[in-house]
Formats: sequence, C-alpha cells, structure tokens
Amino acid sequence: MKHEPKTEFTQLRELAGLTLEEAARTLEVSERTAYRYDCGQSRPPRLHITTLRRAARNRAKAVTSAPARFRFIDLFAGIGGLRRGFEAIGGTCVFTSEWDKYCQVTYRKNFPEAPGHVFAGDIREVTATPEALDGIPAHDVLLAGFPCQPFSIAGVSKKNALGRKHGFLDETQGTLFFDVAKIIQHHRPAAFLLENVKNLQRHDGGRTFQTITKVLRDELGYRVDFRVISAEPWVPQKRERIFIVGFREDTAFSFDTFEAPPLPGPRLGSILEDPRTVDPKYTLTPHLWQYLQNYKKKHSAAGNGFGFGLTGANDVARTLSARYYKDGSEILVDQGKGRIPRRLTPRECARLMGFEQDGQTWEHVVSDTQAYKQFGNAVVVPVVTAVARHMERHILAALGGERAEVVPLPASEIKPALKRHG
Repeated sequence: MKHEPKTEFTQLRELAGLTLEEAARTLEVSERTAYRYDCGQSRPPRLHITTLRRAARNRAKAVTSAPARFRFIDLFAGIGGLRRGFEAIGGTCVFTSEWDKYCQVTYRKNFPEAPGHVFAGDIREVTATPEALDGIPAHDVLLAGFPCQPFSIAGVSKKNALGRKHGFLDETQGTLFFDVAKIIQHHRPAAFLLENVKNLQRHDGGRTFQTITKVLRDELGYRVDFRVISAEPWVPQKRERIFIVGFREDTAFSFDTFEAPPLPGPRLGSILEDPRTVDPKYTLTPHLWQYLQNYKKKHSAAGNGFGFGLTGANDVARTLSARYYKDGSEILVDQGKGRIPRRLTPRECARLMGFEQDGQTWEHVVSDTQAYKQFGNAVVVPVVTAVARHMERHILAALGGERAEVVPLPASEIKPALKRHG
C-alpha cells in the first residue's frame, strides 16, 4: 500500500485521539483552518502544535494507565459492535479495518484512536502483500464480521488432475473470507471470533459453511466450534446470528455450556423514547402507510406472510435490516388507535442493537439513512459481550496468563511517536 505521509499536525491530532472537528474546537479555530493544517495546505502556529503535543501526552498517560488483558483486531468493523463486546472483558483494539466512509465516521467518533492503534480501509489492501500483512500489529484475538459471498468448490482430486492448487488459497479466492484466512495464517492469533448471518450454514446447500470450517480446521489448524444465537434474551428483537470461535491450541472451549438469560426478555417499550419527544418526521406519510397496507393485503390473499410488522410496547420486534431506511416496514411502532405508525428513531435503533445499554452512550454523527444502514448491519452488543465472556477464561489460558498485566500500549510504542514531535 502507498500512503501520503501524514503532516505533523495530523500525527499529533491522531495521537491525541481527536477528530478534525474536536481538534478545531480544542485549538479554537474553524474546521476549515484545521483541515488546511491537516492536509498541509497551511502551517499551524507552534502554539497549536504545542497544544496538540500536550494533548497527545495526556492521552498516552491515560491509555497506558489502564491494564489490558489481551490485544485484538477488528475486521469488517462496521461501527464497532464486536469491539464493544471484547473491550468489556478487558481487551484492547490495536487494529481496525472498515471500508465504508460513513461507518468510519461513526466508528472514529465513538472509538477515538489511541496511540499505536492502526485504522485501515479496504481489507484487500491490507492482505495484498506479506509486507502489508506485517503492518497489522501483533494481536491475540481476531474479530471479523465478514460478508458472506459465493464460494466455488471443486474436488481436490479434480484439481490435482488439472495441476491446480487447492486449499483455501484456491477454494476461497475472490471472497472476503480469503482475506481473513490470510491474516490468521500470517499472524496465528491465539483465538478468533467470526460472525455472520444465520443462513451462512445453508448458503449454497451448506457448501459455503463446509468450506469455511474446512479451511479453519484443516488448512489453518484451529479448534473450531460454532453456534447460532438469538438476541431475544438480551434485546427486544428476534435476530439470529452465527458465531464461529476458534482456538490455535487445544482448549476446553465449547458452546455447549453457553447460557443465555432466560426468556421472556425485554420488550420493545424498554427501548422506546418518550412519545412526546419523538419528531413527527418519523411517522409514516399517509401515502406510504396506505401502500404498505395494500401490499400486505395482496400477499395475504396469495397465502404468504410478506408485509409490514406492526409492533407495540409489549412485543418483540422483527430483525432490523440495513434496508430499514426505505420504509421501516419490518418494525413499525404502533402509536395507538387511529394514528399512523412510525419508524424507530436512530437512537431507538441504537438501543435495540444494545449500543446504548447499561449506561453506555452512543454518538450519532451521520444522517438517519446512514444510521439505519449501520445499525441494520451491526451485531447486537450484549450478545457479543456474552460470547466474549464465555471465551474469556479460555483466551487467558491460551495466553498462559503472561498478558494479564500488559498495558494496552507499551511505552516503547508511545514514546518514539511523541519524541518525533519534540
């Protein structure tokens, strides 16, 4: 990968964990001026450089003062749902890969970059060469919510007869799982967690999932277990996802002993905002509401169940999807007799996905359309946290306990960065 060198202003801003907007406020300049400093169009006064250097040092002290039990990387990160779950058990994220620019904005706002953390875009650039793979920091756990793409599988014997290579370098070439496999092969983390849609098991008649598990077990040599988990015990949503866990060494880890909270779980009313404060723009237009009713009647007459889902405060919602911004049809909030239903607000979606739970807050910095897409593609945070806690003792056992007191970013990594800037 070829990157333009960062300006001193940019390097110090990132070491301080500041977005461009935050840096502008800190320095009491306009965002346009901060942008010109960032891209090298203008030279910032020394006072501004000194201020950022001080902020970076304070950030370094704060980050290194809290112990980290292990390091992990966050691939196909989206807005950071997997990261939230593993930070909850004491992990520190040292590398993030996410290509979507709007997800990057949300992620950076909610996870300010600490010294030593690397943020990459397209994962295919990160895995393009051995040198690029070396650029991924050392880590103990790999997290990836990789997209499901078609896999082409042919028999090994046929490939041998044709003189073609086999194994994951061939069977998964052209899929994004291939990039995950290359990183696992190159860095050999102690453990990984992969997440995907429930239907991954049935994709292409089960052949896709068979290839994935074959690669992880036979080609890469990991001990693998998996389970489909419903989010309903944690949040008022019927959302099922498959979680695939692997350990490099022999382990007693098993999903057989994984326990979810007992049902019934929370109901939709627990995540709804005060109806008096909800903007009227979230109520459907009469035209759209009539269209959705007609659509449902048409399909009901044909004997299928297509149509909107009207949900009350005492109900559990359908699965929130990335297309929610289009008409909100899968989860419409009942506003009472005679009133047209409404969509969930972005903040309600954050709560439905567990990003705002147990006192945690979430910064909303993109349009409603992008927010709906992001939450629809995200993982349910408390489910990930539960899986992380189930893995926790096995991760620490795999590390032999020697990482229990390691700080997130050693001074050997922080001090040289700050020294370069005086």
